Amino acid sequence: MSGFDNFNTDFYQSSYSVDDQSQAGYGYSNTDNPYNKPYGQYDYSQPMGYPSPGMMPPQQPYTGQIFQPTQTYTPSASQSMYSNSFDDEPPLLEELGINFDHIWQKTLTVLHPMKAADGSIMNETDLAGPMVFCLAFGATLLLSGKIQFGYVYGISAIGCLGMYCLLNLMSMTGVSFGCVASVLGYCLLPMIILSSFGVLFSLQGMMGIILTATIISWCSFSASKIFISALAMDGQQLLVAYPCALLYGVFALISVF
Repeated sequence: MSGFDNFNTDFYQSSYSVDDQSQAGYGYSNTDNPYNKPYGQYDYSQPMGYPSPGMMPPQQPYTGQIFQPTQTYTPSASQSMYSNSFDDEPPLLEELGINFDHIWQKTLTVLHPMKAADGSIMNETDLAGPMVFCLAFGATLLLSGKIQFGYVYGISAIGCLGMYCLLNLMSMTGVSFGCVASVLGYCLLPMIILSSFGVLFSLQGMMGIILTATIISWCSFSASKIFISALAMDGQQLLVAYPCALLYGVFALISVF
């Protein structure tokens, strides 16, 4: 045992003592820090650094009126520019390409075959009127017991495609598919008159044949007149009227039979 005690005392020599813990605090001793003081020795009478209520800065008094707040926001130049641009925008129908004045002028041009057509108006792509006239044509056929909506729209699409190819070969300036569909759709208006007569009486007699031939001539003459004025194809009206008469003849057969 004497050898073990001798080994224990000679194992490691240090000057560290337990009493140094209360003073050193694991190396974080700071005499100026009041929070390092033991429990019961802290002076709570000293201020903590928070401002007292008496030291708060005075608030600015409200100088406005009740229910009338002062305007503190002024719109920037870009926002005022956007607000002014909304006032200058065109109406919604005009943005969609629906112009009732032009629709009425095109309708009058079709109803009056001898009236000169305005090429600037007829060259527009307006499909609102043709869609209405195709729907009205199918509705009048429905009144006579003929459900032919599919044939009406199918023949219209094939006829517009054929006339589009033909007019691009014949004219120097060329034409768009929408313009061809618009003109052929507006010139379908006399065919609605023929189908309306078919609701009242039969079109398979002599009077019906004469009326059908008149309506076909009316539609083809109006369509060719508009195409000639819009595409500046002088002297070619008969060449354009012949394929138009074939197309409207198919619609006439649907109305008669």
